[in-house]
Amino acid sequence: MPDLVLPNGWQPRDYQLPLWSSLERGTKRAVAVWHRRAGKDSLGINWTACQAVQRPGVYWHLAPTQRQVRKIVWDNVDAAGRRVIDQAWPEALRKSCNGQEMKIELKGGSIWQCVGSDNYDSLVGANPVGVVFSEYSLADPASWNFLRPILAENNGWAIFLYTPRGRNHAYQLWKMARDNPEWYCETLTADDTGAISKDAIQAERRAGMHEDMISQEFFCSFDAANPGAYYGAQIAAAYKEGRIGKVPYAKGVPCETWWDLGMDDSTALWITQTVVREVRVLGYYEASGEPLSHYADWLHAWASERGLRFENHGLPHDVEVRELGTGRSRKEILEDELRVYPVSVAPRLPVNDGIEAVRRLLDQCWFDEEACARGIACLTEYTKSFDERQGVFQQKPLHNWASHGADAFRTLATLHGGYAKLATEEGRNRYYGSKRSRSWMAG
Repeated sequence: MPDLVLPNGWQPRDYQLPLWSSLERGTKRAVAVWHRRAGKDSLGINWTACQAVQRPGVYWHLAPTQRQVRKIVWDNVDAAGRRVIDQAWPEALRKSCNGQEMKIELKGGSIWQCVGSDNYDSLVGANPVGVVFSEYSLADPASWNFLRPILAENNGWAIFLYTPRGRNHAYQLWKMARDNPEWYCETLTADDTGAISKDAIQAERRAGMHEDMISQEFFCSFDAANPGAYYGAQIAAAYKEGRIGKVPYAKGVPCETWWDLGMDDSTALWITQTVVREVRVLGYYEASGEPLSHYADWLHAWASERGLRFENHGLPHDVEVRELGTGRSRKEILEDELRVYPVSVAPRLPVNDGIEAVRRLLDQCWFDEEACARGIACLTEYTKSFDERQGVFQQKPLHNWASHGADAFRTLATLHGGYAKLATEEGRNRYYGSKRSRSWMAG
């Protein structure tokens, strides 16, 4: 191994030293909620470089998508005009470099690779010993659940670097880490670091940056509205009003399910009970690559364990499409073979109409926080596509890991109780009453 000093041409800034020092002392789990341009990725890459020469193994740097990790890490150039990977991984350390796979193999035996957290399961069989999650607040939280047992088994480490995006899965991770002595947890705003001047922030304001975006990006607010999120305001209101927590199910009241069917990707479903004027959201389930029988078995077991029954299963319009091989529809298979009946079919509505139906329904919903954790994250992160060239959000959804849960909830909104037909506040009040009834949650 060449005689080099690492980090190579980089030193932690003063405000980065507490995290770096904690890692040097052996911390295995760290959450750093730092403001924009605080040097999050630089620290993560350089920490990994130091570890990779000491312990041969596989190391990953994950961003929400393959495209993002290429842009913010692999192809990125730092303020000194150096490619970030050249600064952190000097040529003298390298055995090979694969630009297509964004992978560097070191002479000492380690492998470092940039990975999209939306594609983590394609690397089944790998055994990373160190991972950096970049922009974890935008990542598929299933990626951490996939990696957690691997790192626990091989005594590996994980660093989560991000700015907030509402009270989503990253907020839950921050809240857990804050109260867990085995984790390092830190929040640094622009005021804490001084890395971004007040004049620079004011310049962003004058250029049109929304105040919620400023609060989120520079002052690490978990309560600021997530720009581009379809249901950000409704989910924030649910947290504020205490409608996300422990939700009891009512014995003797039938349940309903609401689905999004996947072919090559995930199938998602919600379970609800309607009690007077409340929609109690009791469960969420999602899987991929499984036959319909898998979901039927899961639902039958769920109901049997709780002594509950289902009276309706709402599915999207494509459940009635007949398969070429069998001539049968999935609706027929669910009802006739798998005892999932009766099936109601959602109308084929424009996506934006369905989104508006969800918005109007959400303020009548009470979510079980534990049983619906991933589903709530899907609703929180369901966002508009962003046109990077124009710098604006488009009027169409971004298809990512959050889409399946959000689409399943749209099935609920377009079928449930005729609610979606009530387009006006006046109509909604006629249907539900002008005031919400006194709730079991209110004590």
